[in-house]
Amino acid sequence: MDQTLRQLGELLLGAVPTVILLALLYVLYTTIVHRPLRRVLDERRSKTEGAVEKSRADIAAADARTSEYEQRLREARATVFRAQEARRKAALDARAAAMAEARSKAQTQVKAAKADIEKDREAAQGGLQAEVQALAEEIMRRVLEPAGAGR
Repeated sequence: MDQTLRQLGELLLGAVPTVILLALLYVLYTTIVHRPLRRVLDERRSKTEGAVEKSRADIAAADARTSEYEQRLREARATVFRAQEARRKAALDARAAAMAEARSKAQTQVKAAKADIEKDREAAQGGLQAEVQALAEEIMRRVLEPAGAGR
């Protein structure tokens, strides 16, 4: 057993430089490679996440501008529609006024024509009355005249 312990001690003593070299290698690796690499990766991650956040903010701003543009477009369309409606109403009012004026003129002309017709009727009736009177007198004269006198 003694020999085994001594061999084990020699083995451990021979392993000490290897452990020291391994520890030194670990420290050097951590210092030279791992920390700078971790720092670069963290920086890259923060820049990537920052770019993603910036792009999200840009998208949100674009959405806000788009909705504002759409709102202004709706307002402009409503304004145009109101203007068209006002012009249409004005045209309808002008048409109604023109129709009323034309109707009034037509009624005036109809009344004047009726008055002229009435005057013509009265004149014709007066003329016929005078002619009827003359014919009646002629008929009575011939009827009352002796039978052979007119031959």
